[in-house]
Amino acid sequence: MAEDCLICQKHRGEGALVGPLVWEDRDVIVTHRPAAEDSPTFLGYLFVETRRHAPSLDTLTESEAMAVARAVWVGARALRSELGPEFVFSAIVGRQVAHFHQHLFVRHPGTPAQHGWMDVDEWTGAPRGDAPRVAALCARLRGYFQPHAATLNT
Repeated sequence: MAEDCLICQKHRGEGALVGPLVWEDRDVIVTHRPAAEDSPTFLGYLFVETRRHAPSLDTLTESEAMAVARAVWVGARALRSELGPEFVFSAIVGRQVAHFHQHLFVRHPGTPAQHGWMDVDEWTGAPRGDAPRVAALCARLRGYFQPHAATLNT
């Protein structure tokens, strides 16, 4: 872990990025975007991050890359089953934090057309949840990962 990396700090349970855990194994950690005490968060926004501090996709080991791919696949299917979105998006974007992380998020039914794929979470009519509601969603999502535990850890 890198001492000053925001995602490494998150994995230690420190800082503002700490969100509810969905799944973890030896290579990846999957979390949901956290809800602030006074502000519910967009439901259906996950982060798939490598446990090891690796700055980019091309620096992942084959095992890490396969674990990320499996976690994104399971996460997308889980989000579709639990939230019934119009679409599940996946993106590896940004360079603010040099620790590999992949965004996985939904487009909820009824999202106005003016909200493009990268700002669906800005729609004020989107389903949102406080910490208990997000935790409940994470518990349901976790159930989709458990049957795949053997392949997620290979």
